[in-house]
Amino acid sequence: MAMTMMLEDWTDQAIAIDFVDKGRWPQVKEGLPPTISALAAATHFEAKPGSLMIAPAADGAPARLFFGVEAPDAKKGDPLLAGKLATVLPEGLYRFGDGVGDPETSALAFLLAGYSFTRYRASKNEKPRLCAPQGIGRARIERIASAVAFGRDLVNTPANDMGPEALAEAALALATKHGAQSQAIVGDALLAENFPLIHAVGRASAQAPRLVEFIYGPEDGLRVTLVGKGVCYDTGGLDIKPSSAMALMKKDMGGAATTLALASMLMDGGVPVRLRVILPIVENAISSNAFRTGDIYRSRKGLTVEIGNTDAEGRLILADALAYASEDQPDLLFDFATLTGAARVALGPELPPFYTGDDTLAEEIAACGQVANDPVWRLPLWDNYDSGLEGKVSDLVSITSGGFSGSIVAALFLRRFVSDPARWAHFDAYCWNPSTKPGRPEGGEVQSARLLYDLIEARAGKAAK
Repeated sequence: MAMTMMLEDWTDQAIAIDFVDKGRWPQVKEGLPPTISALAAATHFEAKPGSLMIAPAADGAPARLFFGVEAPDAKKGDPLLAGKLATVLPEGLYRFGDGVGDPETSALAFLLAGYSFTRYRASKNEKPRLCAPQGIGRARIERIASAVAFGRDLVNTPANDMGPEALAEAALALATKHGAQSQAIVGDALLAENFPLIHAVGRASAQAPRLVEFIYGPEDGLRVTLVGKGVCYDTGGLDIKPSSAMALMKKDMGGAATTLALASMLMDGGVPVRLRVILPIVENAISSNAFRTGDIYRSRKGLTVEIGNTDAEGRLILADALAYASEDQPDLLFDFATLTGAARVALGPELPPFYTGDDTLAEEIAACGQVANDPVWRLPLWDNYDSGLEGKVSDLVSITSGGFSGSIVAALFLRRFVSDPARWAHFDAYCWNPSTKPGRPEGGEVQSARLLYDLIEARAGKAAK
């Protein structure tokens, strides 16, 4: 479905792109041929970050390019700025020239920016192509870009073509591709296998709820379990959303898409982990058998939960999935979910909050996010809010009264179903770019997978020593 860009083999015949900053530009300009200096003066090119000057050859084709970037010592700036090149360059084969501070990140940004969702409309223009910079980890960059494109495709596909059946098929196809052991528990079999909350949330849909699981890798590897929220469409249930809030609900399976993108990176990269992927997959629909506010269900863990709002369904399916994930005591447990609007109010669409019970793991996540240019921000599991989840006629209520600190409360609810919060981290992501920025085209997005690929790869390397 995606138009996924890959890198080309290096050739010095490709058109060079020199990276220049405003401080260095006057010196560079002095050494240019008079015709190019005159062009710079005529176009007022000053090497501002993101600006581009194309010097043509005699036949009009691009001959030499200059791309404005931040100075090396700048304290701010977009590390994925080079991704803009994939959207502004004319068709052709290019290579990085002088001044590229981080060719690996720049090449990845170029590939991420070149993504196009083409399932329903073919791309109108030919994309520029980039030679793999010499000395970089080409295979790893292409692996990451391909996995992100896969996840973006899943999020971008509307619910009429990406319902529970299709999402489960995509997960099982990925498992089969890498020879993983897999299973799917569908419909009323969820009750027989003790996943009552997943069944309750998804039973009103024409497509039955399901849990997909696959396991990959050596039995003695670092045990990593990934759980992803797979709500293929969220009407809000009987507490129905207004139409404006439903407009992007095809992306409510973004947690599952992130999980599959990360799993793809790990399996394709041969990272020596015992990987377990668990996806609770449903559609939160409205029918005569839809679950209701005030209903009480016994969860897989045995805790009874009173439903406070049917539009807070994601935490319910994750509760059963996390309880299941915790039963074999993994070394690391990560869950991903487009869980709360409160997270977006607090941090916006670009910065997903995460929660964990371990300070060391939190520091590692934050550090990997900074290095991978995959930003996240830790929010606290504030224990003073936990008592609000205590039920009057049940063990728990699914939401607290008052409406405050919604993302924190949701994380605290999930913590109730995790056996060891020190090995667990929860990511409350948006999984959508409201507008195009370098390396981040408008539409579905995979957030936090790239940083965790780095983290898990590093942890697995240590464990193997």
